[in-house]
Amino acid sequence: RLLTGNRIFMDRMIGVGALSKEDTIAYAITGPLLRAAGVPYDVRKAKPYWVYDRMEFEVPTGENGDNYNHYLVRMAEMEQSMRIVEQALDQIPGGPVNVGDKRVVLPPKEETYGSIEGLMNHFMLIMGGYGVCPPKGEAYFPVEGANGELGFYIVSDGTDRPYRVRCRPPCLPPVAA
Repeated sequence: RLLTGNRIFMDRMIGVGALSKEDTIAYAITGPLLRAAGVPYDVRKAKPYWVYDRMEFEVPTGENGDNYNHYLVRMAEMEQSMRIVEQALDQIPGGPVNVGDKRVVLPPKEETYGSIEGLMNHFMLIMGGYGVCPPKGEAYFPVEGANGELGFYIVSDGTDRPYRVRCRPPCLPPVAA
């Protein structure tokens, strides 16, 4: 309430730093800057991962793509984030957390942080080189980061170490624009 209707704030934000819908798409900008220009693209809705297909939330959009619309989209995203967190808390099952193999369970935090053996056991279960070898091939996996689509392209040669890894950071396209 302090900023949204403040005349001084609005005068300094409206019309400043505006990118059109077409320019935003041409620069491959995602996230709040794209949504502020009026494009309702959110990776969690477009390509649901984890449990986002079970979450009810809206993708806030703006109209002009200016700084004021960026601000309004961010404010609305905070509300939607709270909505997602509340739903996630309601759906979390109780019990220990399993690692990939259903027979392996992560040690309790007290054991992990309370002894060097517990820490080493946790490290060996999580880190590579201990039986996790993806098949040969390539994959791209995007997630919705705070500033847009954070994607990783990985090529596997079938060993426990990736042959090639590339990151698509969400902050580079806006800087380039």
